[in-house]
Amino acid sequence: MLIGAIVAGGAVLAWHVSERQQSAAAPRDEPTLPAGVATVLSVLRSSAVVVDDDDEVLKASAPALSFGLVRGHRLVSPELADLVHDVRRDGQIRETELTLPRPSGPPRTVTARVAQLSSRLVLVLVEDRTRERRVEAVRRDFVANVSHELKTPVGAIRLLAEAVGDASDDPVAVERFAGRMLTESDRLSRMVQQIIELSRLQGDEPLEAPAVVQVDDVVKRSVDATVTDAENKNISVVTGGTSGLTVFGNEEQVSAAITNLVANAVAYSGSDSTVLVSTKAHEDMVEISVVDQGIGIPQDEQDRIFERFYRVDPARHRSTGGTGLGLSIVKHVAATHGGDVRVWSLEGQGSTFTVSLPRSRQEEYPT
Repeated sequence: MLIGAIVAGGAVLAWHVSERQQSAAAPRDEPTLPAGVATVLSVLRSSAVVVDDDDEVLKASAPALSFGLVRGHRLVSPELADLVHDVRRDGQIRETELTLPRPSGPPRTVTARVAQLSSRLVLVLVEDRTRERRVEAVRRDFVANVSHELKTPVGAIRLLAEAVGDASDDPVAVERFAGRMLTESDRLSRMVQQIIELSRLQGDEPLEAPAVVQVDDVVKRSVDATVTDAENKNISVVTGGTSGLTVFGNEEQVSAAITNLVANAVAYSGSDSTVLVSTKAHEDMVEISVVDQGIGIPQDEQDRIFERFYRVDPARHRSTGGTGLGLSIVKHVAATHGGDVRVWSLEGQGSTFTVSLPRSRQEEYPT
């Protein structure tokens, strides 16, 4: 009996060992996507990835692959992998904002939403928010800069008003302070107008009702707008180049850009000098150049002059009435019209600003 029991026990043990060996040798069932999921992922604009319980990517949408979320069969981002583990552990949907590095260029800011798709599968959805966050940062900086810049003329007007009150019995002083108040109020008005123009241009909105713009008319309008300031400094504003050219766009915006360039040339040129506004066609572009004999721009600052509120010589902006917004407006007008603006300058010799805009042909765009 004892021998029989031992034999039977050995047989059972051998059977269990055999079963374990067969289980280990048998292939593991691969998880499959629920019906319809693959179709949905194929049409999603979001980057979508399905991860199985072995942390392997079972399915990735085309945007996810181009976005670089997957390498081989694994998620590239450790943060995303950790979110997948957390969701698999408790089944709770998680959403967060992450910063994902890139091999080249600045990192991306994304929002990630991770949810359980089945008992073995987890879905990861990623949206690129880099541009939105950049725009938000630009707007915050813009508001902060505007607030700072407006304080100067507003504070000056207040101080001058107090000075006028204190000098009420001195007509000469009152006249002097009143003149300075007028100067500051003009500068404030000009700044507010340029802020409105720049904010409109930065909206990335398409041009409203674009039309054929006569370049000759724009140049004449810009020169007329600066004639008083030029005469006060005995500066000759000369026009030349090819006449009869046209561009396609918004006449008000193009005129504002060229007027800003001519006004800058007059403001930063010495008395008894010349400012030249010339036009020419170059292949499919029209180039409008403003040449002055002014103070020039240092080489190391030429890359920054188109930034909002940036001034090469902050000490001079009060005497010239500059707001630091004119060149930003020029840059945005050019970009909105599909063109660009470039500068050549040497200190003590002057500057040349050239705006290039796509050429329009009257016969293509009848008025």
